[in-house]
Amino acid sequence: MTVLFEKDGAVARVTIDRPERMNAVDPATETELMRIWDEIDADPALRVAVLTGSGERAFSAGADMKATGNATGLEYWCAQNPDGFGGISMRRLRVPLIARVNGLALGGGMEMVLGADIVIAAETARLALPEAKVGRMPLDGGMVLLARMIPEKIALGLMITGRMMGAEEAQRLGLVNAVVAAGDLDAEVTRWCDDILSCAPLSVRAIRAQVAEARSAPPAEVRRRLTPELRAALLSPDADEGVAAFVEKRAPVWTGE
Repeated sequence: MTVLFEKDGAVARVTIDRPERMNAVDPATETELMRIWDEIDADPALRVAVLTGSGERAFSAGADMKATGNATGLEYWCAQNPDGFGGISMRRLRVPLIARVNGLALGGGMEMVLGADIVIAAETARLALPEAKVGRMPLDGGMVLLARMIPEKIALGLMITGRMMGAEEAQRLGLVNAVVAAGDLDAEVTRWCDDILSCAPLSVRAIRAQVAEARSAPPAEVRRRLTPELRAALLSPDADEGVAAFVEKRAPVWTGE
């Protein structure tokens, strides 16, 4: 078993467990991750997911080159997963995904970080897309996602040099939500999970869907779109419950329906 998966109440915890390979992802690990993402999407009791790597050295060093390094460039391109690296960098889960970056996030590891909704990093974490250094490219979402998230020249500079950046620099660029001491990483992730769980489930889902829509259309057009998630949130009893709880000075009781 190369991936640990547990359900902690409403939180799904996913850990790539290959510390001896710096949590690099081989084909078997990616297959297991894809199965886990499907299971999370199918479980209505889950409301947030956390992805991390075992140990303190690495979140993930990306693709296991010993397992994939013999493929030619075109073979590598053709073999790409439509859902991106780890089956997640280009996939939007039903629930928010938090990347708990405990160490190095390189190549596909950084692509998984880019695919997360929230990123919490240890101050010792380092991130990079170093594919150009080995004659490859960030094909699993890196080139597309990074250029959308930060200024183009900064994104290009990182990718065509393979330069590594620290957690604080990544936070300044807007790629990381919070940077904490390594010993405080779990507590910070828990705080973010608790804050998400305190919000109306359908509101969270609708916000994420609307933000995803905004990436590919003018803001005014997106604002007028009534996505299924937005419709469900507007029609849910939770829309009235939140206001009622505020007026009555009590904690809301969300139905998520």
